[in-house]
Amino acid sequence: MNPDDDETAKSDRMHWPHAPLHQLQESGTYFVTAGTYLKEHFFGSRKRLRMVQERFLKDAAHFGWQLEAWAIFSNHYHFVAHSPEDQDDAASLPKFLSTFHGQTAQVLNQWDSTPGRRVWYNYRESLLTYEKSYFARLNYTHNNPVHHDLVAVANQYPWCSAAWFERKASPAQVDTIYGFKIDQLNVYDDFEVFRG
Repeated sequence: MNPDDDETAKSDRMHWPHAPLHQLQESGTYFVTAGTYLKEHFFGSRKRLRMVQERFLKDAAHFGWQLEAWAIFSNHYHFVAHSPEDQDDAASLPKFLSTFHGQTAQVLNQWDSTPGRRVWYNYRESLLTYEKSYFARLNYTHNNPVHHDLVAVANQYPWCSAAWFERKASPAQVDTIYGFKIDQLNVYDDFEVFRG
């Protein structure tokens, strides 16, 4: 076998590093991060953040994704959710996010009189298979507004799940989730947020 043929075969299997490979064959709990095109602060006002969150919650419910945590910002968002129970895998995630991104981009571009402008870039998802990883990502997502220095306490940020979580969960559950260390997490969160 020609050594060059082996290198060609290897390069054919390599994936473009800026477009994450989406492997959604398994049902389960996923951690998802998505960002705007060129990390632009398209959603840097209360009105825009409210629109994005309302659409996100509606589309998640429509596609059967059971949300555990979310945080929405001027140029990105994170969420933790369980894939739909009535499907064998998480294949509805691309359709869910495509619908959500398309609808929010359409509204935003209508408001800004910029038809066809690209708003969203891509997303990354991780299947959470370890309990500690799951709990740590819940904590990370609920408290992401604090990480970005937007609020001192996460439940003060209206476009995340912290206040909802604290109302719905028992005090012991809140203490458990918020007690998980997040300083060692490997999460793609290379975003500077708008503090307007």
